Amino acid sequence: MALKSVIAVDLGAESGRVMQVSFDGKDLHLEEKHRFANVAVTARGTLYWDALRLWNDIAEGIKKSAPDAAGVAVDTWGVDFALLDRAGNLLGNPIHYRDASWEGMMEWVFERVPRRELYEHTGLQIIPVNTIWRLAYLVKTNSPLLEHAHTYLTIADLFNYWLSGATSCEFTHASTHQIYNPRLGNWDAELLNKIGLPTGMFGEIVQPGTRLGTYNGIPVWTTASHDTGSAVVAVPTTTENYAYCSSGTWSLLGLELNQPVINDAAYEANATNEGGVNGTFRFLRNIAGMWLVQQSRATWREQGNTYEYAQLAAMAESAKPFTAFIDPDDETFYPPGDMPSRIRTFCQQHKQAVPEDVGQIVRVIYESLALRYRYVLEKLIHASGRAVDRMHIIGGGSKNALLCQMTADAIGRPVMAGPAEATALGNAIVQLVAMGEFSSIAEARELLSKGAETKIYEPRNTADWDSAYERFLRILTVK
Repeated sequence: MALKSVIAVDLGAESGRVMQVSFDGKDLHLEEKHRFANVAVTARGTLYWDALRLWNDIAEGIKKSAPDAAGVAVDTWGVDFALLDRAGNLLGNPIHYRDASWEGMMEWVFERVPRRELYEHTGLQIIPVNTIWRLAYLVKTNSPLLEHAHTYLTIADLFNYWLSGATSCEFTHASTHQIYNPRLGNWDAELLNKIGLPTGMFGEIVQPGTRLGTYNGIPVWTTASHDTGSAVVAVPTTTENYAYCSSGTWSLLGLELNQPVINDAAYEANATNEGGVNGTFRFLRNIAGMWLVQQSRATWREQGNTYEYAQLAAMAESAKPFTAFIDPDDETFYPPGDMPSRIRTFCQQHKQAVPEDVGQIVRVIYESLALRYRYVLEKLIHASGRAVDRMHIIGGGSKNALLCQMTADAIGRPVMAGPAEATALGNAIVQLVAMGEFSSIAEARELLSKGAETKIYEPRNTADWDSAYERFLRILTVK
């Protein structure tokens, strides 16, 4: 079989990279062609993504890749969007999902669409990052952007547009914006009207594996353009009774289902239904993953102490276990800033031992994440009725042996860690399936399951973790 190469553009909240993925009929081979920082910019109090800088890096990465590549596809973080004018020009830099414009907008939206009704329409978790709050902010402030907006694109589809000229929105990304109705399979016009958004700018939604056009002679495809959607494609599983945790800046923990779950239990669990490949749904919760460590590390660096992630994990492993816990999803930890101080304050407010040194703080974060994973997993199982006998941790966090072992201990199930490059692999697999190189996602997953990268962590010390979990439940602030 002739070697087939595709280009996977993978943009995360901290960094982006352009990967060339080759398939020889037996194995997938990854080669990083270009890596770059994704640096948000604050101007006059608003936090933006630097879309033009990202586009420049995407173009540079493609230039460094094989000129005869059979395809290129883009995946990005979820929820963010861009607006084009009637001539197809970008109207302002896209606003960052951590921008403060969401504050107060939940209440404003709920006055027009009650919280339970919003969940019935969209099946999405109510959290600050959701797109709907920033769109509502534009309506509330009478933003001139809406007067001139002709086309609404997801952030991934902005780059697809610059690559191909196509102005469609890809399903997996559109489903994260809380204006998509999974029962209707389209934008929710009733919801948009109640909020006061012009419905004409919301165009066609297309599925992963759609050919959009060409860029310098290379076919441009949609992949699962929400990066978690791509990551889930690369879960190396041969069974459906599994949970996954796509571990990076966020931990997205969930189940892959054939239908959305929109019921009382799902609403009470604040679970989300995001689109997947082949019409599947990712029934999951967003958990504040490595963000807490990233921000702590940045704080310590500003104080003159630079730590690599491996150093932090080693220090945490040496620290005393189960001294204190935090709720990783408490809104205190949502904005950028001094996480170590916030963690100490949280512990003090909840009458726990206050972690002082670096190792103790990181241990509190990791243990709290593992226990949060258990809490969310139990809620998802209850709401869906799906049996789960293992968890796959994919993405960069799969290389964190300490957190993987803690997760196995906390949930009382084996953890299968890897692949670390799940998002780029999943991006490429969708392209290769569309080209007929794989007959199905299942065939690609079976190939991945035979790879050597996956490491298994068996649960241990479960009695100690059960006791810790009871203490953890008492400090939860976000249900």
